[in-house]
Amino acid sequence: MTSKDTAAKSLPPSVRPTLVMFLILVPALCGAIDVNCSEPTQPALLEALAPIFNLSAIRPVMSMTTPTNVSTYFTLYGILGVDEKAQLLITFLWLNYWWVNEYVSWDPVQCGTNKISLPRDKFWVPDIVINEFMDENTAPEVPYVYLYSTGVVHDAKPVRVVSSCNLDIYTFPFDIQNCTLTFNSYLHYSTDIEIFLGKTAENITKYSKQVITTMGEWELLDITSHKNTISSSSGPHIDELVFHIRVRRRATLYVVNLLIPSCFLITVDLFSFLLPPQAVDRSSFKMTLILGYTVFLLIMNDLLPITGNTIPLINVFFSLCLALMVASLLETILVTNLLSCSANFSSVPRWVQVFVLQILALLVCMPRKTKEPKGSGKQFCERDMKLNAVVAQQKAADGLPGEKGPAADSMAVQELRSLGRDLQAIRLHVEQQQGDSKSSEEWMQVGFIIDRLLFGVYILFISVSFITIMIIWSNSYSQ
Repeated sequence: MTSKDTAAKSLPPSVRPTLVMFLILVPALCGAIDVNCSEPTQPALLEALAPIFNLSAIRPVMSMTTPTNVSTYFTLYGILGVDEKAQLLITFLWLNYWWVNEYVSWDPVQCGTNKISLPRDKFWVPDIVINEFMDENTAPEVPYVYLYSTGVVHDAKPVRVVSSCNLDIYTFPFDIQNCTLTFNSYLHYSTDIEIFLGKTAENITKYSKQVITTMGEWELLDITSHKNTISSSSGPHIDELVFHIRVRRRATLYVVNLLIPSCFLITVDLFSFLLPPQAVDRSSFKMTLILGYTVFLLIMNDLLPITGNTIPLINVFFSLCLALMVASLLETILVTNLLSCSANFSSVPRWVQVFVLQILALLVCMPRKTKEPKGSGKQFCERDMKLNAVVAQQKAADGLPGEKGPAADSMAVQELRSLGRDLQAIRLHVEQQQGDSKSSEEWMQVGFIIDRLLFGVYILFISVSFITIMIIWSNSYSQ
């Protein structure tokens, strides 16, 4: 027994593993381990690589000042969904990492192969994380990595990424989201680990579009990348590789289930203005439309996004549609009341005559009618003149020879006077009725002008909404 063996046995049992590791690391730091295979088989190569497995706890570089260059890229295999309320993007990625283990190299001819798959826990693996990661990775684990004869290590694994993303859904359902995935070492500075892009962003986008399997609500537009550095107050910085993933929502489902039915209902309410309010109970028809539209919004509420940042434009559109329907119902009630009870109203105020019967009437192309009403004072004067002429002729006829005498004349005069008083009363009554009719017609004219004004507002709203939807939809597909 040598003196070294005696000294090793004399150490406490808790110190012996540390001493053994130190004795292994000292020669490793001085140079690469020679991998010599006894025969060109995998068992022989695995036996020759056994000393390398003991170095899995340290970064595989000959000099500690040499950074480990990690090349990375990913393939976007699926877009699983977007949670607008929680501001999350859920994707499924195939991650690939490449780095060099400077302690390993062998002759492919001597060992029979230029690569071998080995358990991941046998090697040092970079601690690269995605900063935006918000949940546990539930993808299946891959326990192996590839080791090449040149010392290159290839680590590939699937990852279910639940990442935070600042979602802007103002233009829902024609929105385009730009989410970020930031790759960096969790602990090591750039002096230890540097991250590089393994493929161009164009190739990553092209291959991802070829292999993507999810054809759901979201469509991949492109993937871009750039390097970034995080400065530290202590001096060194952390190396970062940032990917930007742009996805676009497929709007067909929302157009068919939300926008088109809503436009149909608002159009039906628009054409209800063509119904004559004095002959048809238009208010009950409009009430039925409002109830139907409310039920429609309650049923389709699950399709609308839920978020506290901004109110989507489509929610404003639905609110305006409902507000117009309610305003249309109120206007119909007002017009019906004017048509039915205008005879009991007082005369139209002066400001209403100026603002509604003159200004708004010209705006909606309904100028005030100025024709003279029937039964005017001029007509009554003409009738009085004719009546007087008839009375004079009667008196002249009564004055001819052979007249009946004073008693008959007096009776005829009394009858004519009584008839005149009756005609005068009838004339006054008719004039009063004509004045009330004029006030009633003015109130009815006010109702018709308001009805025509709301009809024009309806047409303007539907036209602006349709043009806006078309512009936003076309812009989303032009990007």
